[in-house]
Amino acid sequence: MKNKNNTATPVQHIYRWILRSVLTIYYCLLTLSKVMPQKKVPAQVRVLVTGTFYSDHWLITHLKPMANANNCAKLIMVSATPVPAMNNVQGAYAPWWLQKIAGQVGARLLFFSWLVVKERPDVLVGFHLLVNGLIVVLLARLIGAKSVYICGGGPREVQGGGIKTESRIFNRIGQTDLFIEKLLLKSVDVMSVVVTMGTSAVEYFKAKGITAPCEIVPGGFDNDIFCPDVNVEKKYDLILIGRLSEVKRVDRFLHAIKLAKVSKPDISAVIIGDGPNKLQLEKLAQELGLSEQVVFTGWQSNVDFWIKQSRCFVLTSDSEGLSQALIQAMMSGLPAITSDVGDLGDILKNDINGYLIEELTQEEFARAFVAMFAAPLQYSTFTANALSATNAFTVPSVTEQWQSINYSFNLKKSKSSH
Repeated sequence: MKNKNNTATPVQHIYRWILRSVLTIYYCLLTLSKVMPQKKVPAQVRVLVTGTFYSDHWLITHLKPMANANNCAKLIMVSATPVPAMNNVQGAYAPWWLQKIAGQVGARLLFFSWLVVKERPDVLVGFHLLVNGLIVVLLARLIGAKSVYICGGGPREVQGGGIKTESRIFNRIGQTDLFIEKLLLKSVDVMSVVVTMGTSAVEYFKAKGITAPCEIVPGGFDNDIFCPDVNVEKKYDLILIGRLSEVKRVDRFLHAIKLAKVSKPDISAVIIGDGPNKLQLEKLAQELGLSEQVVFTGWQSNVDFWIKQSRCFVLTSDSEGLSQALIQAMMSGLPAITSDVGDLGDILKNDINGYLIEELTQEEFARAFVAMFAAPLQYSTFTANALSATNAFTVPSVTEQWQSINYSFNLKKSKSSH
């Protein structure tokens, strides 16, 4: 029901007004919940988490440091799919009969709500605002617990009322709705802590008047897995990792390789990922005469295996947060070439550990591809700088951040570090 022209059909208008009414009632309940007593956070906190995730690795990077914090007594992850084995993490799943009645997402949220009442945890955590974060903050207020909203999608989780998100509830409104956006922002402001992946979301929330403490925690990565390996043969010059959808602009990547071939005929690339545009992109690669230069692997669970066979990480996207794949690649010693969008500039510094491309054209990317491998000494410098830029993203470093965040629950908003 999305409309690319940002105009709504009559059915979407009705739907949007129903959603407005539901959110108004929700916010009234949230406001009334302020009278509920808030309990003091103990030295050892019990944490209940929920959310949807599309890969085990993505979940591990967030839950492992959280669970490893020395003040985390217990962490339960309520999920619709199996939770990978991790120290101090317990998976919890809605019974099959509830899933039959309410569907996977509905059953997960109902089961999460039941566990909140049963377990009375100290901290509730929701990945993404829509709708996990909204449920988390209300339930937390009702039982006197603290709420953590992990903003994995950046400002678009709120902008325009959620029209650009993958939420099947909010992306059906048909047009930008500033009233819904305002209610979503009010809900964010009630959170005990907002955790973002990069600086752009913090800047957005602060510009909108959000006073809730904001912390930047993109995730903790295992530097025993993501590390340089000089014993592995470098088969590919370029590696792109991501969902093969329109926003990633992999077509731009392919056209840039075609142009770069003029100066570097032996250029090679590997594309890791799956998505709605995969067949179309494979056809484009053939049409451009790149069948010998570009390998499509599909979805892979062992991205470190492919990163270590590559020399430079690339993103040609129109929009990004702080890419986990970028962090993983740089931890493995790969310099990068990416679009200068979103939070990519938080870690990638132009002419220091790679190239940030401001003018998003295939010609600019092609020039960067050629320049990356033209000077071996510069490439070595970029590699060293890529490694040093990722020190803050190891599991121990991020575990320390979570320990600090948990402690900050007892502080006033004005004492937030961001």
